[in-house]
Amino acid sequence: MGMTVATAAQMKELDRQAIEEYHIPSLDLMERAALGVASAVWSLVGREDGEDGVIGGADGPIAVLVGGPDREEARREQERLQDLANALAEEKAKSKVPWVGVLCGPGNNGGDGVAAARILMGMGCRIRAFLVGDRGKMTADERAMEEKLKEAGGALEDYLPLDREQSLWLSQCDCLVDALFGVGLSRPIEGDFLYAVREMQDQPHFRRVVSCDIPSGIHADTGEVLGAAVRAGVTVTFTLPKPGHYLGDGADYTGELRIRDIGVPDELLFGPEARERFPVEAVEGTFNIPRRKPNSHKGDYGKLFLLAGSEGYTGAPVLAASAAVRSGAGLVFLGVPREIYPIVAVKCSSAMPFPLPEKYEDILEKAHSCDAALIGPGLGRAPKTEKLALSLLEDLDIPVVLDADGINALAGHINILDGRKAVTVLTPHDGEFARLTGAALPIRDRLEAARTFAQEHHCVLVLKGHRTITAAPDGRAWINTTGNPGMAKGGSGDALAGLITSFLSQKQLARALEFPAALAAAAVYLHGLSGDRAAQKFGEYGMTPEDLIACIPETLKEREQ
Repeated sequence: MGMTVATAAQMKELDRQAIEEYHIPSLDLMERAALGVASAVWSLVGREDGEDGVIGGADGPIAVLVGGPDREEARREQERLQDLANALAEEKAKSKVPWVGVLCGPGNNGGDGVAAARILMGMGCRIRAFLVGDRGKMTADERAMEEKLKEAGGALEDYLPLDREQSLWLSQCDCLVDALFGVGLSRPIEGDFLYAVREMQDQPHFRRVVSCDIPSGIHADTGEVLGAAVRAGVTVTFTLPKPGHYLGDGADYTGELRIRDIGVPDELLFGPEARERFPVEAVEGTFNIPRRKPNSHKGDYGKLFLLAGSEGYTGAPVLAASAAVRSGAGLVFLGVPREIYPIVAVKCSSAMPFPLPEKYEDILEKAHSCDAALIGPGLGRAPKTEKLALSLLEDLDIPVVLDADGINALAGHINILDGRKAVTVLTPHDGEFARLTGAALPIRDRLEAARTFAQEHHCVLVLKGHRTITAAPDGRAWINTTGNPGMAKGGSGDALAGLITSFLSQKQLARALEFPAALAAAAVYLHGLSGDRAAQKFGEYGMTPEDLIACIPETLKEREQ
């Protein structure tokens, strides 16, 4: 259903196996990685008109800060640098080839950059490659690539962060290559590396920065910015994408993600042990939903029971029910408190609202007759309501989706969740998850937190937010790739809860998408895709959850097979 994602540790092991067990020379892997980087650079700058993609220029005076009282000396230095900037700009204007600056660290990621510099030289680019950091820490493979660069007529220069000539040259480049750090970085960037990151970030057109494997400064497993990070226009990652490309700030800093096959054997990536080895996927829409059979009826597509709504919260139950209907549920029964029933009844046409009976047994009987239940949207936190939600969760033997106040009711009663035999799906945002678990905010590693909770409590956890994560009890997880800021409005989560419950109730979808967690992940993806369609029609500011729900049918229609 998605693209396999690998952590930093998993990638390290993959590379080790490819080199030690399959006897693939490490320099061959590095060469293929560098070809991918060079190809990405060339796609940005490979043109006849050398002026179109210039990052910087010599427009305006060069400001120079020089210590000491000698203002005349500072003035002369400023004039010298301005003359140099003008000369470089003139040279660049006359040049018929792209200029590319490559900033390399002393590790194998830097080796990828050195090799890419050599390849780009062979493609006709004007190249300068700089080593950031200690030459004594260069890996053997990077040293080998430096020798090849020298043989081709190039050089790996020392990066001097206070050298204005270097900075001025880099400012003239059509593209900068970020090869400072790979996926192993786990501490904040500092020293010369911080200068180099800022060198790339100070350019006005960051779209022309190409990062090797992951933008330097982004944690490969969490997407966290480690003090400072490169904001890439394109990131070329090797073999498999990493969680940090999708999660947290990493999703913004990665830019366009391109995945490069560098020759790791398919057996390691797609063999019989691959699913167990790589339990995380990025959902990118490589799935379809089955067409309906002509001789079917509404009972074949699921009966839903929704417990939702309270005084002041009459919209949430309607939105959840509408999303359930729009996503294919056969029958949607919406139980709401008697005092808001007249309001909800007016708003519903396809769903069937009813006032909640006084007797718990009657409510339980109604829910028992359905294929799946949703508890929580707009439910409120009155003690009587929370008791009802917990009782249903404990007594029902059908799949249950807990959303909003259904999740809040569970706080302090996690034993009820642990005791359930049927499928339970929780759909918290980070704040609700923190209240439920006691986790501190912000949650640094959302992926690991979601997977751990789902495994410990034998449930499906849908941790909502930018790049919603769906985690299964067996350790598998899916990172969503759809959605937009226009969905950050009250009611979007209610629509998602209704869509997930609808999918869980439809047996033909269950057969097509294997098991409940995959159904939930597919619902999350299609919910975001519908939101993207709504944003295209109405814009992120003006779109509403109702617009999103109205787009669900079009989104599903495109996926029918």
